[in-house]
Amino acid sequence: EASLERLGLDRVDVVYLHDPDEHAEWAFREGYPALEKLRSEGVVGAIGAGMNQAEMLTRFVRDTDVDVVLCAGRYTLLDQSALTGLLPAAHERGTSVVIGGAFNSGLLANPKPGATYNYTAAPSELVERALRLKSVAHRHGTTLRAAALAFCAAHPAVASVLVGARSAHEVRDCAHQFAARVPDAFWQELRARNLLPADAPVPAEATSEEPS
Repeated sequence: EASLERLGLDRVDVVYLHDPDEHAEWAFREGYPALEKLRSEGVVGAIGAGMNQAEMLTRFVRDTDVDVVLCAGRYTLLDQSALTGLLPAAHERGTSVVIGGAFNSGLLANPKPGATYNYTAAPSELVERALRLKSVAHRHGTTLRAAALAFCAAHPAVASVLVGARSAHEVRDCAHQFAARVPDAFWQELRARNLLPADAPVPAEATSEEPS
């Protein structure tokens, strides 16, 4: 009620349980039922959970009636851990997935020594991997930022991609990068160089599955 008053609204479109990592049983026993009640009353439009892990989000998808989950940093060009459990489960159940942390805290936006990954200094091996990805992108006339956003959006379970922006310039840049088409040859080279799993959907494949 206090949130609605501060927002000046009579309902909220989406409400997430935020990072319930250390409070799983409380979240499933008390937090989720409370959100389900608010949804049934029309106070919120959709409910879900947002986390920096895929495992518990998979449990939310399989064991509850959430509308959406927000998975941060676990489905990117550097980390595809959400590909094995969460994304297939969400696709099967018709649960929407929002992918956050598309740039892995900054490393995929501007890979260099000292860049951040998972909110801390990136390990040298990940910096090197990100630089290899950037080199392939440039060779195909695109940018690593465009490729990072396109990859997140390509999975059929993904409804939206969430990025962090510190300025109006970064907002405009993200919109521009998201609208750019990444060449098919870029994805082919990533797979050939073992920089991307063979079973990870890419934009060309996602487009080809749509009816003509």
